[in-house]
Amino acid sequence: MSGDPLKKEKLLPYLADNVEGFSRLNNVKKFSIGQSNPTFLLETDTASYVIRRKPDGPLLKSAHAIDREYRVQEVLYNTPVPVPKMLHYCDDRSILGVDFYIMEFVDGIVFEDPALPSLSKEDRTKVFSEINRGLSALHEVNIEAVGLTDFGADGNYYQRQISRWAKQYLSSETETIGEMNEMMKELPKKIPVDNSLRSLVHGDFRLDNMIFDRNEPKLLAIIDWEISTTGHPIADLASLIMQWEQKAGKISRGLKGVERGPLGIPSDEEFIKEYCEFRNIEYIEKFNFYLAFCFFRMACVIQGVKKRALSGIAANPERSNRETLSVPKLAARAYELMKAL
Repeated sequence: MSGDPLKKEKLLPYLADNVEGFSRLNNVKKFSIGQSNPTFLLETDTASYVIRRKPDGPLLKSAHAIDREYRVQEVLYNTPVPVPKMLHYCDDRSILGVDFYIMEFVDGIVFEDPALPSLSKEDRTKVFSEINRGLSALHEVNIEAVGLTDFGADGNYYQRQISRWAKQYLSSETETIGEMNEMMKELPKKIPVDNSLRSLVHGDFRLDNMIFDRNEPKLLAIIDWEISTTGHPIADLASLIMQWEQKAGKISRGLKGVERGPLGIPSDEEFIKEYCEFRNIEYIEKFNFYLAFCFFRMACVIQGVKKRALSGIAANPERSNRETLSVPKLAARAYELMKAL
């Protein structure tokens, strides 16, 4: 993205006309997060805003879905789910050459390390409870009431997901991994009978997609809704648990080897139990299926990263090569969980 990615000579007059109260621009800063859809902070005389735009160049048909991001956050703003306030969506490509939207800036902190080393034991416990509150609130949203019945396909969520990711995996396969072949064949047979629940799902629900208050352990906003859809809620919960199985630290964002109790961090079982209490549902049976599915899906994602790295088209080849080392391990863990069902 060369030159001025925001084309301020066109953008600023447009925002002054379409965003109430938008005043003189003082500063622009590109966020390090949001690489899929470039994201910028706009600081004006009276307020700060965030603008999120599609990248330049040819795009995959279903990728960079900022229109879906805008729509879901706009309807969630008046629900218990914490999201930034959406201000304006622009599909007039004469302004930036691509679609973009602008939202209020949520001034808070994003934690990357789930061990939360900068917090007290008491505040760690509260942060994890806030994570749970946000997730359970999302899954309690009445899709029909907020007008999102058409936001995703109805029924057979895991069957569709497994089929979709299996196709993507096979299209990027670079070596034979026996566990992946077994998973593609056997995992659909393990789908729980009672999997008819349908809710909004975030799709990438993790700690670094949340903004917390700087002064207290309070969740202010859930961000990065690009792959949100309607589906089975436990996929979001299992995805979070899967993340914590990774190496400890802010790079892998896991909790592996961390003694959680003394730090005030709940065990997986305690976190799941609190989630069920928030939603007033029974403890989740066959949770290993949902966890196996998430490990399988992640293996497919990382395999795609590997293929792009080998093809020389990865955005960050060095990082891609490091990440691909985990594909066989992810596959082995998925297979282990499936066999235990």
